[in-house]
Amino acid sequence: MGYRVVIAGATGNVGREMLNILAERQFPVDEIVALASRRSLGTEVTFGDKTLKTKDLDTFDFTGWDIALFAIGSDATKKYAPVAAKAGCIVIDNSSLYRYDSDVPLVVPEVNPEAVLDYHKKNIIANPNCSTAQMVVALKPLHDRATIKRVVVSTYQAVSGAGAGGADELWDQTKSIYNPTDDKPPKVFSKQIAFNVIPHIDVFMDSGETKEEWKMVAETKKIVDKSIKVTATCVRVPVFVGHCESINIEFEEFLDEDEARDILREAPGIMVIDKREDGGYVTPIECVGDYATFISRIRQDSTIDNGLNMWCVSDNLRKGAALNAVQIAETLGTRVLKKG
Repeated sequence: MGYRVVIAGATGNVGREMLNILAERQFPVDEIVALASRRSLGTEVTFGDKTLKTKDLDTFDFTGWDIALFAIGSDATKKYAPVAAKAGCIVIDNSSLYRYDSDVPLVVPEVNPEAVLDYHKKNIIANPNCSTAQMVVALKPLHDRATIKRVVVSTYQAVSGAGAGGADELWDQTKSIYNPTDDKPPKVFSKQIAFNVIPHIDVFMDSGETKEEWKMVAETKKIVDKSIKVTATCVRVPVFVGHCESINIEFEEFLDEDEARDILREAPGIMVIDKREDGGYVTPIECVGDYATFISRIRQDSTIDNGLNMWCVSDNLRKGAALNAVQIAETLGTRVLKKG
């Protein structure tokens, strides 16, 4: 016996990836339904070799459904997640709405799988921010060995992190550069994204950091260890898919780069590609469509006693969103629901 699964926001980039990954990983589904807003009603999406027509999220009855994967943004989630949870359907939410709620577990299965056991407080589990998810997969095995004191991270984030509109804007602006009569001013982003980088993701806060940067700090503390100090600079780059991060880590005790490399090679969810030669590292193009978080450029930081640098790359639509949500569902099934 398998699960009855709901995908809310099935026509968006992340919703479609959720459907793809559920099929790829052969998640034990007895029945699946794709939900969307009324303006997308009837849109066809694929699940393996099946074609699903979207149904109306606004009128859907969640009673009798086991798990709902939400990819609909915070405003809609605020309305519909409590409805699903009250009906007995466990919500795995990809928005930021519940990530910082003390009664809602924030889960990356390679890092804190035991946290899913706290789902019952609200019948909701939160999926972390895309930039946080890949970073904590890399941090956790190193933290277990040498205890991380401080992390300095600079991100290079793909436009798909801003949704389909972000990808469209990069595509349209890139074409318009070569066609002077076809001007495409920025709409999704604050400045031109084509042939540019923008040190601004999400809204600015009073501290001077952006909300995206604050998320990385707060979520790393909640998922890995509240004592870790984190400072982040988040940058949008003209790449369609694949977030990159330059991570500098300071440990409580010395950790040799070779041992760190060995630890990461054995860690779940990680692929180490680290050769000190031309092309001996991973870039966004190579990570698209892959499940792994890729680690390259592992080396000592000679400016501090116990420091390492590394380069971290992952498909933001997969590990950064849809894959992690499906992995949460798998963990929930194995540890709690035990079907399939």
